[in-house]
Amino acid sequence: MTDETELQWLSILRGSEPLLLTLPHTGTELVAGIEPGLVSPWLARKDADWWIDRLYDFAAGLGATVIRTALSRTVIDVNRDPSGASLYPGQATTELCPTTTFDGEPLYRAGHAPGDEEIAARRHAYFEPYHRAVAAEIARLRARHALVVLYDCHSIRSRIPRLFEGMLPHFNIGTNSGMSSSPILTAKLEAICDQGDFSRVTNGRFKGGYTARHYGRPADGVHAIQMELACRGYLREPLEAVGPDNWPTPYDAALAIPMRAVLERVLQACLGFATAAR
Repeated sequence: MTDETELQWLSILRGSEPLLLTLPHTGTELVAGIEPGLVSPWLARKDADWWIDRLYDFAAGLGATVIRTALSRTVIDVNRDPSGASLYPGQATTELCPTTTFDGEPLYRAGHAPGDEEIAARRHAYFEPYHRAVAAEIARLRARHALVVLYDCHSIRSRIPRLFEGMLPHFNIGTNSGMSSSPILTAKLEAICDQGDFSRVTNGRFKGGYTARHYGRPADGVHAIQMELACRGYLREPLEAVGPDNWPTPYDAALAIPMRAVLERVLQACLGFATAAR
C-alpha cells in the first residue's frame, strides 16, 4: 500500500514497509532569482545524480517510502551538514550551498555567490522542510516496525580527479565507518554487490553524507546506508571531460538492467533485515 504527497519541490511516496529511500540530488530545478547570478544553468545541474529516480523506480513496488527533492543541489545540498562543517575534513568537497562544481569550476559569476543571509534563507526554505519530512517518515515507519532501514541513493561520475584518484568502484557503500548501520546488514549488501562483474568498496572515499550520519542510529532502530553508484554502471558515461554537448547522456534502460538487478536484490536484503526484527 502506498500513498503520495507532492509539494512544489518535494515529493513523498509513502509505503508501508520498513524501508525509506531518500533521493537528495536527482533534482534539476533552479529557484526564482538564482539563475541570473549563475555562470550557466548547465553547470548548476552538472553534478546531479542523473536518472537515479528512474534507476530505483521499482522501489515503490516493494512497499518502500521514497522522498525526493526536485531542486538542483546548487540551490541547496540537503545532504550536507547545515552547520557548514565539512563531512570530509582535509578533502575537496562542496558546501551546503555549493559555489563550485565537483571539478572546481565556479558556479556563480563574480560577486553573486550566496552570502550568509541567503544561505540561511535557503536553509530555512528548503533544507529544514526536507529533513522534517525525512524525520516524519522515519517516525511513521518506526511506529509500525521494530526497525527501519534508511537507504540514501546517490551517483557520481566515475572520474573526478579533484575528489578521488583513478576510477571509482561501481558500488560505494557508506555507513559512517560502521556507525550508521549494523555490520550484519552491511555484510549482506557487500555480498550481493560482490557476486557479479561490478566493483565495490565500503567506507572508501564516500562514507555517507549528512543523511546517513544524522539518522543512522542502530540502537534506536534506524539503520542508514548510503549507496554511491559510479555512473558508468547504468549509463553511457563519458570517461574524460564532460560538457553541455555530452553530459548528461540519456537514460538507457537496457544498459541499466544488470546494475538495476543488483539494486533490487540490495533493497530486498534491506527489507529482509528489517522485517526479521518483527
